[in-house]
Amino acid sequence: MRSSRIPDLWRFVLITLAAVLCAAIAASLGFWQLGRAAQKQALFDAIARQQAQAPWHNAQLAAKLPMVTEPIGAGQAQELLHRPAQLQGQWLAEQTVFLDNRQMQGRVGFYVLTPLRLAAPYEHVVIIVQRGWVPRNFMERTALPEVRTPDGTVSIAGRLESPPSKLLELEAAGDGGADPDGQKSRILQNADIAQWAHRSGLPLLGLSLVQTEGTAGDGLLRDWPQINAGVQKHYGYAAQWFGLGILVVLLYVWFQLVRRFYLRPRAAGAAAQPR
Repeated sequence: MRSSRIPDLWRFVLITLAAVLCAAIAASLGFWQLGRAAQKQALFDAIARQQAQAPWHNAQLAAKLPMVTEPIGAGQAQELLHRPAQLQGQWLAEQTVFLDNRQMQGRVGFYVLTPLRLAAPYEHVVIIVQRGWVPRNFMERTALPEVRTPDGTVSIAGRLESPPSKLLELEAAGDGGADPDGQKSRILQNADIAQWAHRSGLPLLGLSLVQTEGTAGDGLLRDWPQINAGVQKHYGYAAQWFGLGILVVLLYVWFQLVRRFYLRPRAAGAAAQPR
């Protein structure tokens, strides 16, 4: 009798350890997802506070934003990125480039980038402006869309951001991106500000400006993606992990405790009673 209970005891111990381990892993993963949600929410709140700051003008931009040849530290980036800016300057239209394969509102087209030389006395400073998006001509791939670029001094508003994210280049090029028509056109796959500054000789700043207002009638779409904390996804994953842990505990309690120590003895006692 004793020897027959030893395997049963070991089975109970192993199942108990497995249940505890599974529940602990599920709980730890659930708390990890909650931690990720808290991190993303804190980052989103920091960006929102930065966007709510008073906008910089030419003087602050020239004084605080480093040139592209100077490295930007992590602490400095927190102060600069997403900051609103209202600038006055002159478009360098001949330096406009079109970034290929960029989407907006579900359509594929170009991001239009044009350098803006700040108005005097800061004309020694030039910043790349992500002006907006235009559709491309799919019948003639190398055709450039018409973008109205006014002469003289213009006033624009936007926010300071990193250059547009880089896409995979199927063909290397030494001028900052792939050249689709092989003729050194203004259609590029990517734009590198450092290479742009070296190629053009312009005194470019290390960040770009995503334009949100100004230059009415230029035909550009500016429905830029909105920053989203994305915490709901992590809350959903956390709920799934916690739910799995609770399920493991409930199954263990039912099959290993309730049925083993309560229902089974009662059934055995009922069967042993004389009728």
